[in-house]
Amino acid sequence: MGVNPVNFGVPPILRVRDLRKAYGQILAVNGVSFTVDAGTIFSLLGPNGAGKTTTVEILEGLRLPDAGEIELFGEEVQRVGRTQKARIGVVLQDGAFEPLLRVHEVLNLFRSFFQKGQDPAALLELVGLADKARALVKTLSGGQKQRLALAIALLNDPELLFLDEPTAGLDPQARRHIWGILESLRAQGKTIFLTTHYMEEAEALSDWVCIMDHGKIIAEGTPRELVSRFGPATFVEFETPTAISPLSTCFAGRLRQDGERMSLEVEDLGRDLSALLSWAAEQNVPLRNLVIRQPNLEDVFLSLTGRRLRD
Repeated sequence: MGVNPVNFGVPPILRVRDLRKAYGQILAVNGVSFTVDAGTIFSLLGPNGAGKTTTVEILEGLRLPDAGEIELFGEEVQRVGRTQKARIGVVLQDGAFEPLLRVHEVLNLFRSFFQKGQDPAALLELVGLADKARALVKTLSGGQKQRLALAIALLNDPELLFLDEPTAGLDPQARRHIWGILESLRAQGKTIFLTTHYMEEAEALSDWVCIMDHGKIIAEGTPRELVSRFGPATFVEFETPTAISPLSTCFAGRLRQDGERMSLEVEDLGRDLSALLSWAAEQNVPLRNLVIRQPNLEDVFLSLTGRRLRD
């Protein structure tokens, strides 16, 4: 397990050691350990079936682990119970709120569940929904529903906020709006535990990233550290409608295809770019929208977890 230096010297808000959970013969979580520092955005990333959901559900108190230690808010707990849940907020992918209630009615309903907490009107202002207070839930857009879910999760003024794919299916503008809210919450001292399939989201927001696969943490660090550790490779990206089997032979193991979009990991930019252009000229193949870029967190993720889609 790596050392998270983001808030060095400050006790972590969450520490997990050797967490395990099996379903029959399937070991969904296999000895997971990590630390979440207070006042940071922590991202747990992984492909489908990696064990992320089970890990998060254990930490939210929805499932019991088979083994391992959880230290939450400075105390070791056998399971996350009512006392800890009172200090936690959760945003699911789909809040499934009653569509015929008005926005302010939903906030007031959930606020009534807590002895103390934040003012619903102030939270609507925070998430940019003050003008929608009297609107029916069914009239909200996807982004507005996600902001409503975030406001509800903040009603009890939680110290730790779990966000499960908070921007899934949203357009870029709505996604950026959510990002801004999360950054403001971090500035207020909130701790955010994020799961997302948007690598650019994790790279933009995270103080610390853990990548999980086959039930284990396979890499962790700041986004910059992970990209640096991936290596100094440069990528040449282009589009072509032509079959690329001869090119695949030339660049064995370094060419990635996504539809017509190709991404070539180059070892020597001058030599490899020259070889690529020579091949294109010989084969009379157009290389459209050619760009040269440095590696990012998505490249790290694909390199570590593989490129095949999993269900």
